[in-house]
Amino acid sequence: MPNIDSNIRTIGLIQMACTSDPEHNFQTATQYIRDAAKQEAQIICLPELFLSNYFCQTENPKHFSLAEPIPGPTSNAFAQLAKELEIVLIIPLFEKRTEGIYHNSAVILDADGSIAGVYRKMHIPDDPCFYEKYYFTPGDSGFKSFSTRYGKVSVLICWDQWFPEAARLAALTGAQFLFYPTAIGFQECDLNESEQQISAWEIMQKSHAISNGLFVASVNRVQKEKDLTFWGNSFICNPFGKLIKQASGNKAEIIIASCKLDEIEATRQSWPFLRDRRIDCYNNLNKIFLG
Repeated sequence: MPNIDSNIRTIGLIQMACTSDPEHNFQTATQYIRDAAKQEAQIICLPELFLSNYFCQTENPKHFSLAEPIPGPTSNAFAQLAKELEIVLIIPLFEKRTEGIYHNSAVILDADGSIAGVYRKMHIPDDPCFYEKYYFTPGDSGFKSFSTRYGKVSVLICWDQWFPEAARLAALTGAQFLFYPTAIGFQECDLNESEQQISAWEIMQKSHAISNGLFVASVNRVQKEKDLTFWGNSFICNPFGKLIKQASGNKAEIIIASCKLDEIEATRQSWPFLRDRRIDCYNNLNKIFLG
């Protein structure tokens, strides 16, 4: 059982290379989780759609066979692992909700093996090599946080990370930790702009930590798959947006970071963005455009 300090929580992110073999990916992820738990990680998150290659580069109906229900085989297996190791697990999955309705989801498993909740990706991209609208129905349960043994956890997925509204609503539910399981990379045509893209990606997520006064943890995959090179750089930052730990850009690895919970209150006292919001003036946010 991980050591429990009333003020410290330890996060583990599993940055991994994913193959076309779901069983291999499952076994690899399981071993990484065990290794992270040995390093006293209490909350561990895997990358988006880790059980397979990032299949959304093309529109192919055969890929729907990768989907599974929640609860289902993978979530049940990881629930047993969470219970055994007494850790919280965030497991991103291709969810089959029913015939014809599929989601890009993450199941949050508490340290007793129970399901603390399920988040379904709300913002679904449709771009070259990211044809997610073909596969995924947008989530319909909103932005939430989930109470676990080690704190209140909120999960958003990949494209969600570019939207400040999503992070803010997650924070307003009481989240202490905001996780972004991700599959993001660049195409060959973007090679000259790759450093700029990575910088923007990192800055955007740090800004969510700062504006909401919480810990942010983003976990990506690595290596090239077909036309995308996934850039890794998984990281954990504190409520001031300061990097606590960051992975490399090109290799599979585990990163572990200790987070001091009292930093949340201290940051929000110093920078009281939540206090000073003008909620009486934001009604127009429910409109697409005001021009």
